[in-house]
Amino acid sequence: MDEAKDTENDRREAGSAPLPFRAAVDALKAARLRPQIEVEPTPPPKRLAPHSYALEAAVVDGDQDLADGRLVLLHDPAGHDAWRGTFRLVTLVRAELEPEMAADPLLPEVCWSWLTGALQARGLTGGEPSGTVTRASSHYFGGLSARPAASQIEIRASWTPREGLGGVPDTAAHLAAWCDLLAQIAGLPPAVPGDASVVTLPQRRGPQSR
Repeated sequence: MDEAKDTENDRREAGSAPLPFRAAVDALKAARLRPQIEVEPTPPPKRLAPHSYALEAAVVDGDQDLADGRLVLLHDPAGHDAWRGTFRLVTLVRAELEPEMAADPLLPEVCWSWLTGALQARGLTGGEPSGTVTRASSHYFGGLSARPAASQIEIRASWTPREGLGGVPDTAAHLAAWCDLLAQIAGLPPAVPGDASVVTLPQRRGPQSR
């Protein structure tokens, strides 16, 4: 019963949202993406901005998830000083890596360049970018000692998309760029054949929880 009320409240909020936000969300819903990436809406955070919409995605190979992430669109019609705009995109992307690759001292810089490069490759700019690249290793002992050591890379970032006609950013293009980043961190080949400038890391191909 509570879930039904929440859904109805979300519909009311969507109907009362400003037109630029609704147009930006509609563009996200209509975006066409590469088939290896499964995208679906997820409950957005409620306190970061007056209006928000969120998607979660996974790069899927058979029954395995090679990478996953979340993209959140925020909108404040009054503008936000830190954003220098009325929209903001916030993302989390993560994937497992082979331990020797996770030990590369240049890995954080490379992963951040994948994000900025994905935007630039689609002719996009990300204003006021900020974020972190975190790598972590897990080693198992005792009853879990049979599990192999695991390493994970995680990118958290946010940026302000440039607003176009009617104050609406090209959210579909930003979503496509974000999916390019997901595919790259998952070790998939570039979407455009023959693009030798894209370098990907080999990923751990074992099953991941979704």
